[in-house]
Amino acid sequence: QVQLAESGGGLVQPGGSLRLSCAASGFAFSGYTMSWYRQAAGKERELVADINYSGGTINYADSVKGRFIISRDNLKKTVYLQMNSLKPEDTAVYVCYVPNLRVQGQGTQVTVSS
Repeated sequence: QVQLAESGGGLVQPGGSLRLSCAASGFAFSGYTMSWYRQAAGKERELVADINYSGGTINYADSVKGRFIISRDNLKKTVYLQMNSLKPEDTAVYVCYVPNLRVQGQGTQVTVSS
């Protein structure tokens, strides 16, 4: 059974940082592109970043370029999202997603507020 478990969300002040993790199981993690998207209240879902199976190809939404870093550890079957210089508009539920399997995790809440 494919499972994705996100962690690392929380409340942070503007300008702060958080590191999200997504632990995967039940599939051949090292062979799949992994994505992070976010869903803010009243807004459309936004693809934040994705990383191919080897980590050699990475894409970011314009809204997070230069602030967020996606990475993966295929031995640990985990994908990460390092979020720096956080802004109130980054507040959302962040969800880990496997596009080719159409499987997502439960999400982790990130709130940026003073």
